[in-house]
Parts: sequence; structure tokens; C-alpha cells
Amino acid sequence: MNGLTIHAYRDDLAQAFHDINAQWIGAMYRLEPTDRDVLDQPHERIIAPGGDILFVEAAGLGIVGACALQRTGADQYELTKMGVLDTARGRGVGAFLLDAVIARARVMGARRLYLLSNSKSAAAIHLYEKAGFRHDPGIMAEFGTRYERCNVAMLYPLESVVQ
Repeated sequence: MNGLTIHAYRDDLAQAFHDINAQWIGAMYRLEPTDRDVLDQPHERIIAPGGDILFVEAAGLGIVGACALQRTGADQYELTKMGVLDTARGRGVGAFLLDAVIARARVMGARRLYLLSNSKSAAAIHLYEKAGFRHDPGIMAEFGTRYERCNVAMLYPLESVVQ
């Protein structure tokens, strides 16, 4: 689609995961200890415990986006660290990546898929809403304190579509 390709996590992409996310987080917020821990050790914090990280490559630009599925329970994942480089914005990369991550969560057997964000990230929240995520006070109460900047929590209705 539009010269975009999804790639699964490989250790040689760990730096891209770090750089893409450090760019957008640093531009809008400040990197919190939780961010640094995950970005500096993606294999240990995301992959080894049963999560996954997907990357988007744009023709002529290389790897321009990344998103993680962090396992937080037996069949529960947090969609986290989703970022797209400034140079690739406006090309549909975020929607393409989000669709791939939701599909991957289904394949991984997720029964609960949620995300934490901030109202300052209005474009991202709109993208999540358009994909089917709904604001959820229960997710906020359960996980919202993980980040200082978190004031939005959303849940994707996976259970209703899992066969």
C-alpha cells in the first residue's frame, strides 16, 4: 500500500525503535523512566516477555514508523510506543501501522488491547478512535498511572471479533 511495507522486530531495528519514539516523545513531552527502560531494552522489555514490535518501511525513506505490543497479561497487550518520523507524516503510515498492529494482536491471541496516551496527542487519538478504540475509564484506573503524561486510556473491542 502506497509503497509501505511492514517488518517484524529484528535486533538490528532496535535503534530505529528507539530513535523514532525518542523523537516524538521528546518533541511533545519528556522521556520518562518507563520510556527509557523500554526504548533502551526493547528485546528484554517487549519481545522476551511475549510481545512484538512492528516497523513500517516507506519506499525511498527506509524505516519510518514503529509500534509495540507489550504483553501485560496472559492474553492482554498494551499498544505502546507508536511513532512515525516527522519526514513521513501525511503518507498514511500511522493508519497502515495501526491496522497491522491490531491484526498482529489478534494473531497473538489478544483478548484485551488497550493504549495510554495524552489529550495533547490529538491526531493520534483521532487515528485510534477511527480504528475503533474507545475511551475507557476502567483502563485509565488500572493502568493510567504508568506515565505521568497519561490522561487518555482507550480499549479496542477485540473480544467481539475474535472467532
